[in-house]
Amino acid sequence: MMHCLQGRSSFLSFPKLRSIFWRLHHTTASRACSCSKTVSDEKYQDPFKLGRKDLKNLYEDIKKELLVCTAELREMCEYYFDGRGKAFRPMIVVLMARACNIHYNNSREVQASQRSVAIITEMIHTASLVHDDVIDEANSRRGKMTVNQIWGERKAVLAGDFILSAASLALARIGNTNIVSVLTQVIEDLVRGEFLQLGSKENENERFAHYLEKTFKKTASLIANSCKAVSILGCPDPKVHEIAYQYGKNVGIAFQLIDDVLDFTSCADQMGKPTAADLKLGLATGPVLFACRQFPEINAMIMRRFSLPGDVERAWEYVLQSDGVQQTNYLAQRYCHEAMKEISKLRPSPERDALIQLTEMVLTRDK
Repeated sequence: MMHCLQGRSSFLSFPKLRSIFWRLHHTTASRACSCSKTVSDEKYQDPFKLGRKDLKNLYEDIKKELLVCTAELREMCEYYFDGRGKAFRPMIVVLMARACNIHYNNSREVQASQRSVAIITEMIHTASLVHDDVIDEANSRRGKMTVNQIWGERKAVLAGDFILSAASLALARIGNTNIVSVLTQVIEDLVRGEFLQLGSKENENERFAHYLEKTFKKTASLIANSCKAVSILGCPDPKVHEIAYQYGKNVGIAFQLIDDVLDFTSCADQMGKPTAADLKLGLATGPVLFACRQFPEINAMIMRRFSLPGDVERAWEYVLQSDGVQQTNYLAQRYCHEAMKEISKLRPSPERDALIQLTEMVLTRDK
C-alpha cells in the first residue's frame, strides 16, 4: 500500500496551488510529513469508542425519521442504514459537539439538537450516495448491490429525494433558522459539486483548482457545515464556529484525497486487480492531475474523459510510473496538519484530542 511516501514536492509546478498552500501553512515539507508520527507519539482515546455513547441507536433513530407507509419505499430508504458502516460523519459531529461544549462551559453532554445534526448529516450523506450511484450507474456499494440495481434508477432517485425530505423535516424541528441556513448550504454544494464533476478545464492550474473545489463541495462541505452547526448550538463565539468549520473542511478534503489515492492503491479482489473506478467514470483525480506534470500526454485523455479504448489502462500505468500517488498523499497530509492546527485552538479535552487522532486515521485508512 503506497501511503505517506516521501519525496520532493512536485506540486510546486502548479503556481496557483503552491500559493494556496503557502498561505495555508508556512511549515516545511518535512514537518508536514511528520504530523502522523507526532500524533502517534501521544496517547489518545479511540474516536469511535469515545463517540459510541452518543451514536447508540443512531440507525434506529434514522429509520424513525423515515415515516413511509409504502413497504417498498421504506425498504429502499432503509437499505443503506444497516449499521454496517463506521458512521464516520456522525462520529465527527458528536465529538465536535462535545469539544465545543467543553470549551464553552465545561459541559460534557451532547445536546439533543446537536445529536439531531449528527442524524441529519448521515441522512444527507446517504441520500447523496443513492443519487451518486444512479449518476455513476454503479452496481455495488459497501459490498452489496446498489439501490438502483435492485429497484431501478427512477425509484432510486425518488428514494434519495425522500431521504432528503425526511432530513429537512428533522432539520426544521431543531427550530433554529441559523442551523437551517448552514445545513441547507450542504445540499446546494452537493448539487454544484456534481455539476463540477461533469465538467473539466483545459488549463492545468484551473483544472487542479476545479478538482479541489469539486472535492470541497461534494465531500468536505457536509463535514464542515455539520461541525459548524453543532458549534453554533453549543457555543456563542464566532471564533469557535470558524474553528469547527475549518477543521471539518480540512479533514473532509483530506478524506477525499485519500479516497482518490485508494482508487489506485487498493484492490477490488484478492487477485490484486486494481479498481480504477474513477478513471472508468472519466474522472481525473489528484493522482492523475499530479501525474500530468511528468506525462503531459494524459491531458488529451482527460479532455476526452478516458473514453477511447486503452485510455484507462494507459492512464493507470502513467499514474503508477509517476509520483502522483505520493504527491496526493502529501497534499492530504497538509490538509490534516491544518485541521490539527485549527482544532488545537480549543480547550484540551478527550474529545478534542480524539479529533486530532482522527486526522491520523484519515491518512492511514486502507478502505
